[in-house]
Formats: sequence, C-alpha cells, structure tokens
Amino acid sequence: MGLALASGACVDGSPTFDTNDGSSSGASSSTGPIVEDVTGPPPPPETTGTTSPGTTTVATTPVDTTATEGSSTGVPGCEGDCPEHPLDVVFVIDNSATMGNPQRRLALAAEALLDQLALLEASHGVVLDLHLMVTTTDFGNPLCTPFQPAGYEPARGAPIYTPCTDRLQDFTSITGSSTVPEACTDACPLGLGPTDPYVAVVGGEDNVPAGTALQALQCLLPQGINGCGFESSLENMLQALNPSAAWNAGPAPFLRSGADLAIVLLTDEGDCSVQDYSVMEDPAFMNVNPDTGAPQATSAVCWNAGVSCDGPDGMGVYTNCVSNGTQGLQPTSRYIDYLLGELVGSQGKDVMMLTIVGVPGVVQHSLEPPFEPTVGGVADLVIHDWVDGPIPGGEITPDEWAMGVTAADKTFALGIGPGCTGLSMGGPITQGQPPPRIREVCEALDEQGGVHCCMESVCDDDLGPSMTCLRGMIETAI
Repeated sequence: MGLALASGACVDGSPTFDTNDGSSSGASSSTGPIVEDVTGPPPPPETTGTTSPGTTTVATTPVDTTATEGSSTGVPGCEGDCPEHPLDVVFVIDNSATMGNPQRRLALAAEALLDQLALLEASHGVVLDLHLMVTTTDFGNPLCTPFQPAGYEPARGAPIYTPCTDRLQDFTSITGSSTVPEACTDACPLGLGPTDPYVAVVGGEDNVPAGTALQALQCLLPQGINGCGFESSLENMLQALNPSAAWNAGPAPFLRSGADLAIVLLTDEGDCSVQDYSVMEDPAFMNVNPDTGAPQATSAVCWNAGVSCDGPDGMGVYTNCVSNGTQGLQPTSRYIDYLLGELVGSQGKDVMMLTIVGVPGVVQHSLEPPFEPTVGGVADLVIHDWVDGPIPGGEITPDEWAMGVTAADKTFALGIGPGCTGLSMGGPITQGQPPPRIREVCEALDEQGGVHCCMESVCDDDLGPSMTCLRGMIETAI
C-alpha cells in the first residue's frame, strides 16, 4: 500500500518502456517515451534474449503437448477428440509493503482456480491450452528509486518466473520495517518454477519438469513486498501485453494469436499509472503532513490527481467518482482502447478481467455462469473519508491506533478511506482502497456482451470463491 517518501528530483517527460531481456529479475529502462495517442503499447528496443544469472532459461520451443490419435488428453471424458481452447492468463500482483497476506491467500486459491478449470473441461468436453504469466504492479517511480533494494528492478510488465523461495529477500518491505517470508513458504514449500517465462499446461502436460503446474503457479504468485507503493496496475497490465516484448515474441510467446485473454489483478490500492512524473512534485495534489503542516508526496497524490468526485457530504461520503486522466496520470481510455479496440476489435479475442481489489466482500454469486457477484461487492462500495478511532468503531487498525495513528495521518498517506476492511481471525487486518480507475477499465469489458468483469474483495480471507467467477467468464467464452 501507500508511501510517504521524501520528494525526489523532477523527471522530465513521461514514464519509459522496458527493454526486458526475458529474465525473471524485472525490466530495465529504455529511452522510448510513452506517446499519448497510441493503439497499443509502443514496442521496446530489441533485446538480446539473454537471461540473468540464476534465472530459468527461456525455452525456445513450445511444450509438445499434442495428443496422438486415440490417446488420452489428460482431461476426463476426452480421449483424443476434444477440441483445444487456448487461453492466456496474466496475473498482475501488487508487491508493495502491505500485500504479503493477500498474495499468500491468492497463491492458496490457485488450487481452486485449476480445480474450477478442470470442472469446466470435463463438463464442456474441451481441453484448455493455458499460458499463465505473473508480473507485478511496480512500473518504477522517481520517489521510490532511492529506496530500491540492491539488485531490484521494477517489473514494468515483464514476467517474474523464478519461484518465490529464490527471492525471499523480496519479502522484506522497501523500508525494512516488516518481513513476511511465510507469504511465500506457506504456498510454495518445494520452490518450483516453469521452463518458460510462464506456466504452460494443456491436456495433463506442463512445462514444470520437477512438479506440477499448480505447484509452480503457487510459487510465482507470491511476488514480495518490496515494490513501489505507487502501484501502476493498469500500465503494467498493458506492458505485459506488449506484442513486441521479449516474452511475447519468438517461437514460444506468452501471448498467442487466436487465444482468449484473462487478466487477474490483485491490489489493495487504486491505480497510479503515471503519464507525467511532474505530478508527483506538484503541491496541488499533495495532502498536508499533520506532523509538519507541510504538503508532501504520498499515495494520496494518486487519488487526488487520478480521481474526481462530488462531495463530501456531511457524513464524509463522496459520489460520482470517476477517473481523471488530465492531471498527470494516464487516462483510462489508454487501456480500454487497447483491450477493446485492438485485442477484441482487431484480433477477435475474448477479454475478461477478475479484479481482487478494495471493494466490500461479495455475499452472493449467481448460480449460473458466469457466476458473477449479485449481492455485495462493488455494488455496496461507499467512498468516504477515513473514520477516526480504532476498528470496529473507527477504521484505524488497533496496532496503528496504539502507535498514535489517526484519521488525519491516514488521509495524509492515502487520500481516501478504505473500500473494505478484512477482520482476519488472528491474522493481519487487510484494508483496500477504492479503485475507480481499475473499475472503469474492468467494467468497460462488458461492452463485449455479457459479463466480462468480476470485482472481488482483497479483504476476503478466502479468495477461492472469486475463482468461480473467473471460471464462469471463461466458460461463457468457450
């Protein structure tokens, strides 16, 4: 979640694109600027295709999963005659300081996801040809750069495909104040990874030589807590889909022509995809530090510059909150236009999105595919100022309240009250900020006809039920 950092040097122009070489250590910066009028992610410069020391080598040929005549495909009810349906799934994981527990919960829910997809295959007589790729929400930010750990690079949409047990240093926060290795080790006891920059599985075959696709996915989903707290969820999603990126090129690309696309986005904060980094230094978008009386750059900048609302009313409630793409953050049209205009309109893909974000918990889902939320969730979201006092009467966690943290401090740090608060039994309390920008992009996908957007709560203890909605959207696509 959010940051309160000392102001950094002004950076001219816009964010840069990556020149990732296909390694799992993240992407390095290039000189190619973002242009405002784009039909898709501008291509990065050519890469060498090399890998960093200690990373998994990128496979140069796809996994051979072709079933011979009359042979089993590994799917119940399919004996060599069931059609294959290619589906690319990209997971965009918030790797900022408060995300250890949500990452652990998502990794444990991966079993529910693959179980749901197996049920789909059996009930529809189809073999899913899956590519599963994981990246983070860290695009880099000049206010985070001075605090980056040695050897760490923002992903900028590049795949991270080494098991989390090889990256346990990433489970110490950027400030060094918290460490949660169990976010990795609880779900990834064996430390397995794929031979490609993504997990590939079709008909019982996968690219995980020493284990299973599930084991590898559970080792990739925990991404650590040392990423930048100015989460660029939407921009990193877009960069992951860059057709010229190393992982989407060559003989075994992640993103395939003819494959449908599912996007899974996990974050406890709103989107902060920056178009012009000067916004981070503009006092007009900063909140005042209650300790100093001076404006300072925190995650509140992302809310203040990226969202416009009516209000607040006398109860501190805001209405009609929509994205604002004219004050330094990328307009949401950048992402909607690429997903709907290029991937759906030009390439004929079916694109669906599951967001696990700062909205109230879903109480009930539809009993029919796509099993969308029908009670609770985003329909119950109330955007409001922070309520002072400790939980449950207020919205300050007991630990923070004991340290003297007040609603004024939280407003300074984050800009808006939580969209959800998860009261985990004996575990850390999860709070998630409202995500109007992410919501706009997700709900725009419903323009394809039918439900293509599911919004679930990052505050839920069990993320398994949210996988049902993703399965349902995939089911309607096939």
